[in-house]
Amino acid sequence: MPQDCRQNVLELKVPPLVLGLFVAALMWLASWTLQAFSFLVPASNPLAVILAGAGGFISILGLGSFRRARTTVNPMKPAATSSLVVSGVYAFTRNPMYLGFLLLLAGWAIFLSNAIAFVFLALFVFYMNRFQIEPEERALAAKFGQEFIAYKSRVRRWL
Repeated sequence: MPQDCRQNVLELKVPPLVLGLFVAALMWLASWTLQAFSFLVPASNPLAVILAGAGGFISILGLGSFRRARTTVNPMKPAATSSLVVSGVYAFTRNPMYLGFLLLLAGWAIFLSNAIAFVFLALFVFYMNRFQIEPEERALAAKFGQEFIAYKSRVRRWL
């Protein structure tokens, strides 16, 4: 199999919500089995709740923007997008739902208070960038052309 095909095999295959739940489970498993990497986080519970709450709120704002624009919220089929959403929370981040998932996972990592759990945050971002966001951006560039390129130049991928 050519290398290019192997690289694309994971693109748009794992729903981001499923990935987020899987990463959360791995974070818990790592913190449970590798307790030597645990550390004290002052005010961990309130901080975890604040981060998770912010993540949930940002994700809901992104979802609401898509609903108002009457475009698909299915991240597995970016070509089905009917409009380019650039207002509201999308004026600050191109991926508020994924940013929300990351903040939820960051809150979970703080709650777990284990260094290994934080490693999974970087792995989540890497996977999302490579196998979800990049293919979505290719589809949006193909569909919306210069409008998407201009938006991409104004608004950062995450924050």
